[in-house]
Amino acid sequence: MFPTPIERTSIVTRSAYRIILPASLILWLIPLLGVMLTALRGPGDITAGNLWGLPSQWMFLTNMHDVFTNTPMFDFIINSFKITVPTMIGAVALSCMTGFALAAYQFKGNLLLFFIFVAGNFIPFQILMIPVRDLTFQLGLYDTVTGLVMFHVAFQTGFCTLFMRNFIRALPHELFEAARIDGASEFTIFWKIVLPLTRPAIAALCVLIFTFIWNDYFWATVLIQGQHAMPVTAGLKSLNGQWIAAYHLISAGSIVAAIPPVLMFFIMQRHFIAGLTLGANKG
Repeated sequence: MFPTPIERTSIVTRSAYRIILPASLILWLIPLLGVMLTALRGPGDITAGNLWGLPSQWMFLTNMHDVFTNTPMFDFIINSFKITVPTMIGAVALSCMTGFALAAYQFKGNLLLFFIFVAGNFIPFQILMIPVRDLTFQLGLYDTVTGLVMFHVAFQTGFCTLFMRNFIRALPHELFEAARIDGASEFTIFWKIVLPLTRPAIAALCVLIFTFIWNDYFWATVLIQGQHAMPVTAGLKSLNGQWIAAYHLISAGSIVAAIPPVLMFFIMQRHFIAGLTLGANKG
């Protein structure tokens, strides 16, 4: 019995999926594999052009030792935590409140205010580079952790508000009305009803914001110049020598820099997936 056209299409689709998925995975892993191989080798292999073969000397531990002893890498990591954690807390806290206000209340200008939050996500950062830099100079916040945190909170709140508003809007508003009838204040409704119900969404948002801010390089180089406040992404450039690029050290430092967001994801993986799929089965 010959397969029907629909069955033939399904067979072709499954076959293409089995081919394209492994190929895409390999292409995605090639840069990561290159970084890992470079972190294992010494500068002699790189100079000799041995970039993809097995290292002539396994120098991963030596490279890691040089990263932490010859550069202030530990200070860079601490600075990244000083920037990322307050930004994550500030942006998520503000977005929970603004998302609740935009989702639970109907007032004049509600939709316009929401569109303003959304529109801020589509402004290219490069356009704002000079105005933001000048503003931090005028406020005395240039080259400080505080200035970078305040900037990140201001810009990430727009995306976070979009995220939280949609989740809170999906909650049954009968819960809010029942709580008001029982005499609960608006803050009590927010604290005792909204936050517990949106906990998976908050966890997912924390993972996303932590990853975004930790991996930021553009604003870290625009608003930070000194090593006292430089995060690890911008601090990796200090691993280069004066006349030669130390790719083996940069690769080793990149692996170190990638560990915290990866750990954050695996620790919060269950909540992250639950937050992204929350409401997916609702009609």
